[in-house]
Amino acid sequence: MIRRRVAHRVSAGSRSAVVTGGGGGIGAAVARELAERGYRVLVTDVDGAAAEKVAAAVGGESMPHDVTDPEATRAVAEHARTLAPLGAWVANAGLGTGGPLVDLSDAQARALVEVNVLGVVWSCRAAVEAFRAQGQGGELAVTASLSGLGPVPNLSLYAATKAAVLSLAQALAEEHRADRIRVHAINPDGVATPLLSEMDARAQATVRSGVLLTPDRVAAELLDMFGTSRIVKTVPTWRAVLARANTLAPSVTLRAFPVLQKMGARKLTTRV
Repeated sequence: MIRRRVAHRVSAGSRSAVVTGGGGGIGAAVARELAERGYRVLVTDVDGAAAEKVAAAVGGESMPHDVTDPEATRAVAEHARTLAPLGAWVANAGLGTGGPLVDLSDAQARALVEVNVLGVVWSCRAAVEAFRAQGQGGELAVTASLSGLGPVPNLSLYAATKAAVLSLAQALAEEHRADRIRVHAINPDGVATPLLSEMDARAQATVRSGVLLTPDRVAAELLDMFGTSRIVKTVPTWRAVLARANTLAPSVTLRAFPVLQKMGARKLTTRV
């Protein structure tokens, strides 16, 4: 396969990059892509062993890391700066717990908000503090989701957390323009990761009603925004139009949801 031209690179080892939730899925793919583009990668994950394995594969370093702990997140930033000046931070760690809101346990609901929202908040604060201290700007990226663009039955709270971080990223882009910090958010459709397979059947059917992407494609699309002023990218682009239609006229467009759910369920039963 012919690899497309890479727009954004740094001199090998001249900048460090942090990837939270880098022990697998999109995070592992992002770590690989960052390493290919010259970054010294610090892979973090609540599963320290998984982070270590990915780091070894990309020639980087790893740290066990609970993103809900702001002090631990600052420690990650400090360690990254010992490797090389911090050049990029990808706030990727997240939970994909699906299902109707009332079916989630109290612990599941709390974890979704604490990891998917507060975890991103602490990452953004730590990254901005480090970038400001260095005075050189940097790239700050958030893994959001297509579901953050509109109402998604059976993924209601998950989608709400992604809408929150998408809004956060867009606001931060303006708040830190003068700091030369470029902020980016990517909204992928469904991605073939263990996170998807761990969702309940209804949530999986909702996701599978759309396009299933590979982690490598999401990682490449995200890093292609680095060095540019682009803040938000939805993959594939045409899905953003449908998602926004849900927001503009939910009472109309959500009537089609049962049909989409059936389509997704059929894909689940016929997959190999």
